Amino acid sequence: MPKSTPRTLTVIRSHQLTPNMKRITLGGAELEGFPADQESAYIKLQIPADNGESQVTRTYTVRHHRDELNEIDVDFMVHGDSGPASAWATRAQPGDLITIAGPGGKKLLDFSADWLVLVGDMTALPAISVNLEQLPAHARGYAVIEILHESDMQAFGTPETFEIHWVTNPAPEKENTHLLDKLKQLPWLEGTPSIWAACEFNTMRALRHYFKHERNVDKQSVYVSSYWKRGLSEEEHKKVKRTDAETTA
Repeated sequence: MPKSTPRTLTVIRSHQLTPNMKRITLGGAELEGFPADQESAYIKLQIPADNGESQVTRTYTVRHHRDELNEIDVDFMVHGDSGPASAWATRAQPGDLITIAGPGGKKLLDFSADWLVLVGDMTALPAISVNLEQLPAHARGYAVIEILHESDMQAFGTPETFEIHWVTNPAPEKENTHLLDKLKQLPWLEGTPSIWAACEFNTMRALRHYFKHERNVDKQSVYVSSYWKRGLSEEEHKKVKRTDAETTA
């Protein structure tokens, strides 16, 4: 992420999108000068700790950016107090303050490709959503999205030639192959795809192997990333992710 001056923003409002996804709108005077058109970019949130004496950094996606209103929306997967970001989002009230850094770079599909693939779990759903909303009218392909419960499905107006497949998994903390299994059930279309995938670390590696070794997709056509790893904090996951990047050709 490029260096940027931290900004202290205010919680403007919040909205429970689905039982396990909450949208928090942030804004205020310090958002002035934030680069325009940052939907899908990432930001670093400085989450206050319960004791008020320390904080942790967590990475989130800019879901919406209303530059004319000086507002951004950030969607949080909420699961009670099991993590600092979820705990903060669950309790956030209008007027609360939070410091952010960023934005970092945007990662979007190459919409000019012959066909498109989006894969991810609920941590990636905000970024997937931005891609879905920018699909051209002629887009062909699939999105495969893992959610905790059927009630976590969101509605998107996508072209008739683009399919969304929801995979329900109430226990993402347990090792599984749900995303890859569903993807393998879908026809592999003709032409060169553009692929965007983000999810848990081990699932990411399995998807990467599938795209590279079983489907022989050129590296330039694939963006694949891990947003978390079972049993690890974000700080620990970052180290594992860096090592994986350094050792993977």
